[in-house]
Amino acid sequence: MRIAENTETQLPFNSDHMQENARRTTDFLKSLAHTGRLMILCRLVEGPATVGELEEMLAMRQSSVSKQLARLREEGLVSCQRDGRSISYSLADERARKIVSTLYEIFCD
Repeated sequence: MRIAENTETQLPFNSDHMQENARRTTDFLKSLAHTGRLMILCRLVEGPATVGELEEMLAMRQSSVSKQLARLREEGLVSCQRDGRSISYSLADERARKIVSTLYEIFCD
């Protein structure tokens, strides 16, 4: 018996659903397609970090780091927690953690 013959159990093709998933995936990948944002996410895989720690690691000005963090926060990939005057950022999205960890293993090991 060939696998192609058994079509009764296949779900109907849903172009709208597939297109929406493709759009969400494209938006997600666009978030990763920036050197600074990707480096921030790579650092946050290890655990929370403050803007100052990220600024030092990236050798970028605080305003630039904050701009990238704002975009990541807007897209739901990072969250922040205030502790007095310090704000700590962490990954808020398990998909980002999995993908960034995999990219790190492939390209950075």
